[in-house]
Amino acid sequence: MSDNGKLPRFEAVVLVHLDAAYNLARWLTRDPAGAEDAVQDACLRAFRFFDQLQGPSAKAWFMAVVRHACYDWLQKRRAGAGDEPFDETLHTAGAAESLEATAVRESDARWVREGIAALPREYREVLVLRDLEELSYKEISAIVEVPIGTVMSRLSRGRDLLQQRLTQARQMHERKRT
Repeated sequence: MSDNGKLPRFEAVVLVHLDAAYNLARWLTRDPAGAEDAVQDACLRAFRFFDQLQGPSAKAWFMAVVRHACYDWLQKRRAGAGDEPFDETLHTAGAAESLEATAVRESDARWVREGIAALPREYREVLVLRDLEELSYKEISAIVEVPIGTVMSRLSRGRDLLQQRLTQARQMHERKRT
């Protein structure tokens, strides 16, 4: 670490993407504590290899490091216990919103979260990177290490599968109400 300016540069270029890193890690690990561990590990790795930063953007490079840290965390975890179900506390609604509107909004959000969480990993990761983190196809291609066409195909299939699951969930809900 002979470069005294490395830490400030790292903070300015990489650490500004911590929220996106945690978001990706949360979706991949399906575990809040695991996501924190993976992001912390990714930060250490990214700092260590910061001089080797490459790819379409610093964010894409860092997200690739996060992705690999998540997969390492998942691999270590598989050696131990099984997967825990995805469970995220819903945000409270604004005071002006009616209880019925809040219930509908939270139910829809829960269906979407559960639908995304149930997607196979290769679809889930590109969907999160594109639709939640708003990364370009080129950046996603660099992160998941597949051609852009594969990214587009996985994204399309993932969205179709998510739509099917959301439609099924809504139909089941409607049948229960009648």
